[in-house]
Amino acid sequence: MHLDCGVCLVRDWRAADKSSLVRFANNRNVWRNLAHRFPHPYTDADADAWFSHLAKRPRRTSWAIEVDGLAVGGIGADIDEGIWCRNANFGYWLGEPYWGRGIMTAAVRNTARYALEHFDLMRLESRCSNGIRHPCAYWRSAAFSARACCARASPRMGRSSMRRCTRAFGSCPLLRRLPQPSAPT
Repeated sequence: MHLDCGVCLVRDWRAADKSSLVRFANNRNVWRNLAHRFPHPYTDADADAWFSHLAKRPRRTSWAIEVDGLAVGGIGADIDEGIWCRNANFGYWLGEPYWGRGIMTAAVRNTARYALEHFDLMRLESRCSNGIRHPCAYWRSAAFSARACCARASPRMGRSSMRRCTRAFGSCPLLRRLPQPSAPT
């Protein structure tokens, strides 16, 4: 995939991304907002395991977020199985030096649209702890709607925090009306 989001590019991961993946993923502030399967510290061995995992997947549903030629984050949809095969858990992370620039908003907006259309999904679901600086901003910009708040649902660093669940539907008229990103100037 090669998805131009204006301020960033969402594309397939490449083996050449290993050094930037380790550089930006090995950050406690990034790690603390992610699922337990995202390790910290993030090492070369973790990057090798990630690329091995991607190579074994039957279809590509995890992508790099590129800015200025560097993979500075990741975004993807873990598609459920069986009777839930038209639903996916939507996750993303961005290297801390790139926070606050509108990069994740653009990546979420465009990748959500892409995933819903290209994988015949009915619903994307995203979860976020209350530790993220602007937990709902990305979701609102991509036509996600709030679904639930689960108190004490996500233990991290020895304490529990609230988890917010959101969703976007493939038939959502807001998602279809989102403007396409303009080319960078």
